[in-house]
Amino acid sequence: MLLLVGLGNPGPRYAGNRHNIGFMALDEIVRRHDFSGWRKGFQGGVAEGRLGGQKVLALKPLTYMNESGRSVGEALRFYKLTPESVIVLHDELDLAPGKLRVKLGGGAAGHNGLRSIAQHIGPDFKRVRLGIGHPGRKDAVHGWVLSDFAKADDAWLELLLDALVRHAELLVEGDDGPFMSRVNQEVSPPKAKKTASKAETQPRKAAQPQANETAGHLAGEMESNAAEERESLLAQALKRALGQLGGKTKN
Repeated sequence: MLLLVGLGNPGPRYAGNRHNIGFMALDEIVRRHDFSGWRKGFQGGVAEGRLGGQKVLALKPLTYMNESGRSVGEALRFYKLTPESVIVLHDELDLAPGKLRVKLGGGAAGHNGLRSIAQHIGPDFKRVRLGIGHPGRKDAVHGWVLSDFAKADDAWLELLLDALVRHAELLVEGDDGPFMSRVNQEVSPPKAKKTASKAETQPRKAAQPQANETAGHLAGEMESNAAEERESLLAQALKRALGQLGGKTKN
């Protein structure tokens, strides 16, 4: 059995907050994978279902973020699970919006929900880090995480939750690498390199001979004009010489 935990704060006031993306992800998994309805338990909301052949207990702590560990610890002890059986979905400031990373163990990195869980069950649980971006200033973090997603976030947020739900079986089966790759590729597909088409390259190839031909014509015309000018000057000189000779003969 696995314990799949989504982190957030309870109540409609916080429902659309960036800090509640863990709740949002877990709600979608429960809804689309036909888990049982939500019921109260372990100081939170719980729902049961199966993913990838595994029995899964979904848990949303309703203790507020800073006390999430109380709920997780109670469920862990009741089912006699180990920390390695716990997967926590949570918001991550240090990832760009829409990016996802999975890691086992580690520190809390300033996240109060993770810190509380580590205090109650130890640090060796799996974390699914859901990127919400950073506001750019440390003093703006509190307001950032406790404010709603902007309208502009809807597109990537919908893609992220959809991909996470569709590939959730890989996560519970321990295939973290393929899970991360598939989700991230679907949210931010790699950009194809632009290659010049045959039609685009042909005019460039044809342009060089045409330019050479034009230059040849211009050179020919210039040479012809120079020759005509030389002939004209020679004829004028010959005419003057004959005129002078004729004048001397008359005298």
